[in-house]
Amino acid sequence: MTDRELKLKSVLLRKNLLKYIYKAKAGHTGGSLSCIDILNVLYNRVLKVDPANFRTPDRDRYIQSKGHSVEALFVTLADRGFFPESDLETLCQYQSHYIGHPTRKVNGVEQNTGALGHGLPICVGEAIAAKLDNKEHRIFTLLGDGELPEGSNWEAILSAAHYKLDNLYAVLDNNKQQITGSNSEVMNTDSVREKLEAFGWAVKEVDGHNLEELETALNNGQFEKGKPNFIIAHTTKGKGVSYMEGVIKWHHGVPSAEQFELAQKELDEAGALI
Repeated sequence: MTDRELKLKSVLLRKNLLKYIYKAKAGHTGGSLSCIDILNVLYNRVLKVDPANFRTPDRDRYIQSKGHSVEALFVTLADRGFFPESDLETLCQYQSHYIGHPTRKVNGVEQNTGALGHGLPICVGEAIAAKLDNKEHRIFTLLGDGELPEGSNWEAILSAAHYKLDNLYAVLDNNKQQITGSNSEVMNTDSVREKLEAFGWAVKEVDGHNLEELETALNNGQFEKGKPNFIIAHTTKGKGVSYMEGVIKWHHGVPSAEQFELAQKELDEAGALI
């Protein structure tokens, strides 16, 4: 896949997640749009995973801690061939496996997530196990900045540094908003970088919508030997849709028919400029 094709893929994935949210009349729209570039790079340039043999022991692990943005994960997994995209026609319907948070009943999902603060602790355990077994695979997780105040995250952050888990990569979708307001208003965690470095992590900051920056940060190995790796990805909630960008109500808003058509039009125009 060329760099241009990767950029076009982000546009397609945004269109798809909006399509299925609109059809289901449910979904976490803003946060899915803010993290789609991260998932695009992970699944198309970074992760060593095989849709046809997902449980191979030497695969990389990806656990989406911000499980409420499951629409971004589902459309990415479908695009990579983990399941037919037509399955997503059942999103949020009775007896469907494609529900509002990740579940292991869906091929490609490592762990059930959604309760905030669970993903990173699980990844610490996975990373310790890989070290004990002398395995070379890496463990990745995506955190929402609104879940960062959870105490379980800071226990995991302390543990990861203590056990020198340089096979662990945590990415923060730093869109600076959560369901009830801005992070600075609800629970201020600034400055995240200084806190993480004080806890013993190696930290990089990137533009979370710059695919090249994301790939470089995720694919160039350990930041510092013996330290877990943390990427602060600065993003925009609702990225790609003008009337959603930076607007808190789109945390889990569903567009009207007119808004949906406008969003698709804007994304088509963006794709034409790539």
